[in-house]
Amino acid sequence: MNSEAIHEDSSMREPVDDDKTSADYYFDSYSHFGIHEEMLKDVVRTKTYQNVIYRNTFLFKDKIVLDVGAGTGILSLFCAKAGAKHVYAVECSQMADMAKEIVEANGYSNVITVLKGKIEELDLPVPQVDIIISEWMGYFLLYENMLNTVLYARDKWLVNNGIVLPDNASLYLTAIEDAEYKEDKIEFWNNVYGFDMSCIRKQSIMEPLVDTVDQNQIVTNCQLLKTMDISKMTSGDASFTAPFKLVAERDDYVHALVAYFDVAFTVCHKLTGFSTGPRSRNTHWKQTVLYLEEVLTICEGESITGSMTVAQNKKNPRDVDITLKYSLNGQRCVISRTQQYKMR
Repeated sequence: MNSEAIHEDSSMREPVDDDKTSADYYFDSYSHFGIHEEMLKDVVRTKTYQNVIYRNTFLFKDKIVLDVGAGTGILSLFCAKAGAKHVYAVECSQMADMAKEIVEANGYSNVITVLKGKIEELDLPVPQVDIIISEWMGYFLLYENMLNTVLYARDKWLVNNGIVLPDNASLYLTAIEDAEYKEDKIEFWNNVYGFDMSCIRKQSIMEPLVDTVDQNQIVTNCQLLKTMDISKMTSGDASFTAPFKLVAERDDYVHALVAYFDVAFTVCHKLTGFSTGPRSRNTHWKQTVLYLEEVLTICEGESITGSMTVAQNKKNPRDVDITLKYSLNGQRCVISRTQQYKMR
């Protein structure tokens, strides 16, 4: 899943439809093949799903599977190849039409049914399914809020003791030194060709940056913020406040906190999953960087303590509002403050 803006030649753009909601634009963005190319070429992501399915065919043999947000249908094809009795691939964007062609071209029309539409508005041809599989994770794990759609499908169609894949997701936090990039992206606005544009700085620091962090920039330990059991949680569990304590592993400066996530498939014969952290192989999710207003000077053994509150945006539930409270009571730096971030 990915939601970076897709930039097109203006002559190719469709006319603006004033009746479109932000959700419509979200689904429309998934009609472009480029976004699917990026996800498919994310080997960590796609290979993990493939391995989960191909190495655990006993889970899929003769089972009915629901693929939520199927995209090109790649996960449905894996399931069909692994021996699933039938797969219902639900996709809301125009990519559903391509998925139908892909299924036909690969000879799986008798096993995979592609259904175009929103899960919440569809009727499945069957009363229940044995397995729900989905690649619902967004930047910062929860951006785009596709998790709620998976939980809706689970509650409506999954048999008792059915399987949700993946079934576990965890969000982590760490702190980094990032002077060069902060200077380039944030402080830049203080003096633009001799003019004060610091009003834009205030906005830019509120927008979390999705980017790849070098593991050598990490200054503290990594703290688990939240673990979610997808097979049991409710939609409200995705909004939370979690405490953290980040302990410095060296003397350094801290310019930002960084969030990333892991997912796990715990029902497999052998525990399988992947991490999107800075010490793991790069994925298209990268990491989410939250820049701090002020530079923290920290000494080895000192700790940044605080809490992070994560909530759906009330106007657009696909967006995420983040409140960060943090304090440092160190030899060289004493600070306590709250910052707001908005993932749009």
